[in-house]
Amino acid sequence: MKILAIQNRMGIGDTVIFLPYIKAVSKKFNSPISLLVKENSKANQFLDQTDYIDEIIHLRRSNKQKDRHDGIDGFFKLISDIRKYNFEKVFIFNSSFRYNLISRLAGINEIYQYPLFKKHKQHITKPAKKLIKKYLNIEVNENPEIQIDNSLVEKSFLKFNFNKNEINILLGIGGSGPTKRIPSKTFLKVMEKITDNKKCKFFLATGKSQEEQIILNDIYNSKFKDKCFALDNFNINETLPIIKNCNISICNDSSFAHLSSALGIKTITLMADTPLIYGSYSSIMYPIIPDGETTVTHNTFGKDKINAEKIYEKFISIVS
Repeated sequence: MKILAIQNRMGIGDTVIFLPYIKAVSKKFNSPISLLVKENSKANQFLDQTDYIDEIIHLRRSNKQKDRHDGIDGFFKLISDIRKYNFEKVFIFNSSFRYNLISRLAGINEIYQYPLFKKHKQHITKPAKKLIKKYLNIEVNENPEIQIDNSLVEKSFLKFNFNKNEINILLGIGGSGPTKRIPSKTFLKVMEKITDNKKCKFFLATGKSQEEQIILNDIYNSKFKDKCFALDNFNINETLPIIKNCNISICNDSSFAHLSSALGIKTITLMADTPLIYGSYSSIMYPIIPDGETTVTHNTFGKDKINAEKIYEKFISIVS
């Protein structure tokens, strides 16, 4: 059976969050699911080994320049692009009439979607839960799952000198925006506390932006240099088996937090300026919020109030 899921939110995190609902559809119909996602989701780089995922189709729409699926011409090009797969069903994880009409004109007979025109202040996961419950009678309570070949994990273990007698820690020190990036001094305080009590190795995960590289260099050139391994020159496919070999992750609200938790790694999420749901949707995510706050959302601006002692205490409670 050919089934499409449409998830048009941006980024890796939003794609990961919706995986339990997509997996539920796959189980119900005993068929892998194709995804229509934005190119910046990078889904093709981390879902290529996940057995409940079939094709990754890129939605090429841009706010900066006219792309293949923008405008009236793009509307009809997307219809053409989808039609060639001969999908029988589609699950649309948004309230847009555009995708409903596109699906109909692409010849998909069975369309399951959020209530139309209800996007304003819409919760990120509740409508997805309701969709799957309403049409499939399934209560979705699973964590997101990314699968990876065990042989790649084993090769990575040997290649990067993992030691079972050490605690291997992923530090997700990057982030898509400056308000999400916890200062390097906070990470260094946590590393100080951990190394005083535990034998460990740190894998530093970040992007290539100038601001992220400053944080990376602050940490990598510290007294912990011999305990650190930088991952900024590796693509997502290459980092997945490295992450899978880690015992625990401590991450900003970044792609690495979402990837590590979906790989089954217990992940401490440092939530400074994003709705708390992004760091707490999985049962193996342990959010730390800024001192003085009861929750966190956009414009909390709390990166300088993330407490290193609280991170360390949570770390100890997980590894002990």
